[in-house]
Amino acid sequence: MPRLRVGRSYWLDAFSGRAPRLPSLRGRQRADIAIVGGGVTGCAAALLFARAGARVVLVEARQIGRGSTAASSALLMQEPDVDFGDLADRYGASAARRIWASSRAAVGAMRRTLAVLGTGAVHGLPSLYYTRDQEAVKALRHEVVLRRRAGIASRSLDGRAVRAWSGFDAHGGILTPGNAEVDPYRACLALARGARAAGAVLFERSPVTRIEPTRDGVTLTLERGSVAADWAVVATGYATEDFKPLAGRFAMMNTYVVATPRLPAAARRRIGLGDVMLWDTDRPYHYLRWTPDHRLLFGGLDRPRVPRATRPAALRRRAEQLMSELVELYPSLQGVKPDYAWEGLFAKTPDGLPYIGTHRRYPRHLFALGYGGNGMTFGFMAAQALVRLVQGRAGPDDRLFGFSRPGS
Repeated sequence: MPRLRVGRSYWLDAFSGRAPRLPSLRGRQRADIAIVGGGVTGCAAALLFARAGARVVLVEARQIGRGSTAASSALLMQEPDVDFGDLADRYGASAARRIWASSRAAVGAMRRTLAVLGTGAVHGLPSLYYTRDQEAVKALRHEVVLRRRAGIASRSLDGRAVRAWSGFDAHGGILTPGNAEVDPYRACLALARGARAAGAVLFERSPVTRIEPTRDGVTLTLERGSVAADWAVVATGYATEDFKPLAGRFAMMNTYVVATPRLPAAARRRIGLGDVMLWDTDRPYHYLRWTPDHRLLFGGLDRPRVPRATRPAALRRRAEQLMSELVELYPSLQGVKPDYAWEGLFAKTPDGLPYIGTHRRYPRHLFALGYGGNGMTFGFMAAQALVRLVQGRAGPDDRLFGFSRPGS
């Protein structure tokens, strides 16, 4: 498996606690649900399945939360990576509305779950989707009309209003309430802790070498042991080498993030960015917000997967470009160097939606893959949907994210 992250993650450095050191799997284990992957998705699935009464074993190849989760943009957003209008064109307005409703419900459910776990890792704030391209303003206004028809709370902003929120000039935007920022590493550890408290058994440094269906379930083979289970949940984020027939559904991408040093109050006032998460209409898009300790976190410049040997050099170039673009937005940052720069590997799909559920080629497998830039929201949604599927409660909205959805 390739490295899921390169560079120094702000989220790992910002964590002041002590992560539990979990054992490696040795010998034979038996479970109802075996989960492969210890990021947010896998740990959320472990928690929800265990709370539902299942015997759960989770195996993580490295350490809990230190892969793609630690490279996360940390945005808990109801908006998929594609506009409502684009989803409506592809699947119809009704399906697009249900997709958004499912995403919005997942945001709320994850916020409530983390609040009960007592992480302090979540901060609610609106998102502002803006454009600096005059030609895109009309499309943004039409997007607001479509969202409102579907009952989605959105407010159209003119250039002056965008500047009041962002501190820089733009031609227009959409303000959407009900989103949040999340410390992904703290959140993942909290989910893992909750899963263990509910009875799940978690293992680190336990890479799976093979998953094979059996007559009544699956067997996971590891270097020093095995897990026999009724179901295997594949929460690796993308289709690994073991699932080559699925690879064509995903485009592997690298995404890049920088974080400035802590900025004093006077510098923050000059910048003028409010308590809001920003993302733009560029493709690939950029996103921007404050961290809890007053850094600017700026990311984007996604590109097709970079060969392993060139990833560090590509990160340096992309970090320089991101800082240059950040200075263009806020000239007062001229000369500021980033304290952090990192990149992550992720999978995106043609329609911006994940694949969640079963696949006919792989009996007794449950997949949660392809989140694009919305991994926190879709990861938790996947955990909820897979529990419903195993319990026989899957509904029509769950099928909107399945491998057999129309046009997939």
